[in-house]
Amino acid sequence: MPKEKKEKEESIVAMGKKLPRATNQGVLIIGGKRIPCAVLDDGRRVLRERSIAKALQKKGGGAHWERKRNLEDGALLPEYVSAKSIEQFIDYDVKNTLLNPITYITKKGNQVNSIEATLLPEICNIWLKARENGALSVTQEKTAKEAEILIRGLAHIGIIALVDEATGYQDVRMKKALEEILNKYLLAEAKKYQVTYPLELYKEWFKLNNWEWKPENAQKRPSVLGTWTNKYIYERMAPNLLTRLENKNPKTEKGYRKFKHFQFLTDEIGEPRLREFFGGLLALARATTTWRKYTALVEKAYPAIGDQMTMDLEDEKDE
Repeated sequence: MPKEKKEKEESIVAMGKKLPRATNQGVLIIGGKRIPCAVLDDGRRVLRERSIAKALQKKGGGAHWERKRNLEDGALLPEYVSAKSIEQFIDYDVKNTLLNPITYITKKGNQVNSIEATLLPEICNIWLKARENGALSVTQEKTAKEAEILIRGLAHIGIIALVDEATGYQDVRMKKALEEILNKYLLAEAKKYQVTYPLELYKEWFKLNNWEWKPENAQKRPSVLGTWTNKYIYERMAPNLLTRLENKNPKTEKGYRKFKHFQFLTDEIGEPRLREFFGGLLALARATTTWRKYTALVEKAYPAIGDQMTMDLEDEKDE
């Protein structure tokens, strides 16, 4: 092992934590902007933090990044969302996530900060909301314009698919057998019920259909929401997933299912993938004005996988 790389490895061990590593790396090109990306060994798709700032023309100065590095708790928002004028438009969960960037090891052994790829649409929408509310200065309007370019590019294909294509990870993923994929998504038995679906997504669906959202909607929802949940989430999460869920969770004689489909999703793979869809679908809903336009964006961003998937089942060759 080269001396420089060995020293980096030792510094990581000295920090008392094991950092994730990039298994696949590449560069996203969205609207002419280049954003380095990676797939980590724990399956997360990430984007380089500083490259996002550059894409939004909000590249932080040396003082900002030095201050960020020196903060023990890391509680400093990235430069591209640190302006006071947009603070009120940052969702609480998004803010907490951005305050805790993902540090990983590149294939060259360097440590870099990143964010999960699914946050990019959320970041763009922060700037678009601020612009809609007249909260931006003339200079900040330029950042909002860059955010609009990015969000339009993302509307054509999902961010996860973009990262997988740029890194070549889709070739690795496609070599995994369908049964193996589903086993990672599904449990043998239903787990204890926990509220999983964020009401914000359903509220946006109501708004796009010009329906009034009432408190009782949180408990008693129109049956069409179940149809849309199957169509726009489960049919797109993994091949044959919806069919397998329906087999595991059949309807009773009274026409109801004993469990919620998500009670069969694994904590490690199934639920994170479900949350990923929530984030993507919510971002698209907030970026459009009608249900027709929204479903068109969803079809482009998250194409239905269908029940069958042609896969190369040969073992991967060691490189």
